[in-house]
Amino acid sequence: MELNAYRADLHMHTVLSPCGDLYMSPSAIVEQAKKLHLDVIAICDHNTTRQVKVTQKIGRENGILVIGGVEITTQEEAHALAYFETDEQLDKFQEFIDAHLPHIPLDEEKVGYQLIVDENEEVVGDEEWLLWSALDADLDQLYDVVHEIGGLFVPAHVNKPASSLISQLGFIPPDLKADALEISKHVTKPDFLKKYAYLKKFNFTKSSDAHFLHIIGEVHCVLHMYDKTFDEFRKTLHGEDGRYIDTEPKEKLQLLFG
Repeated sequence: MELNAYRADLHMHTVLSPCGDLYMSPSAIVEQAKKLHLDVIAICDHNTTRQVKVTQKIGRENGILVIGGVEITTQEEAHALAYFETDEQLDKFQEFIDAHLPHIPLDEEKVGYQLIVDENEEVVGDEEWLLWSALDADLDQLYDVVHEIGGLFVPAHVNKPASSLISQLGFIPPDLKADALEISKHVTKPDFLKKYAYLKKFNFTKSSDAHFLHIIGEVHCVLHMYDKTFDEFRKTLHGEDGRYIDTEPKEKLQLLFG
């Protein structure tokens, strides 16, 4: 059985994130991903999973695997991605977020909207509390909670000068508990490992962190796995049985399909 190559953008935001553009509706995101021939995307709004399920429904209708995720802000104010396979897991982690997110009212004029929209782009709700806030849970606790639920834990854009492990801690702990690490478009994996060789035990992802439609797929990785499923995604993050992630694909999606 041969490995297949799946183009993936594993970190993007919807209109529900306060920094997400108002055009980042679930239907528009999936439409853009389809135009770019992306096979796998992940919805990772700030501290909420409430826009995932409708995006997954639209994704299934269009042949795209939409992984349910969330971009968590830890107590250290570092960002981390959590990915979940089932609705039950998403709901359980949302309960945890609701219990640990500070009740700081959203100021729409200063920060932006936090809208929940349906597949027809109709507003059906919103988030009352500011989603940018740090949860009352530290890095290790969040890893443990995510794993207890059955999810995957990936510290986000670890090389960035803000909201990353390096910016908040000053370093990446050698004993860090994580399933993989995400790097941003500003560095290549080989260059990153020249400076942090002790992290070569991890697999890496690289994604767009898109807040606008035209940024989707600007950066992507290629998942070399046997099928387009969450279980295969999990095994690929862990590098099982020859599965691997190419963080520096030669193809640029906008050039190929734009």
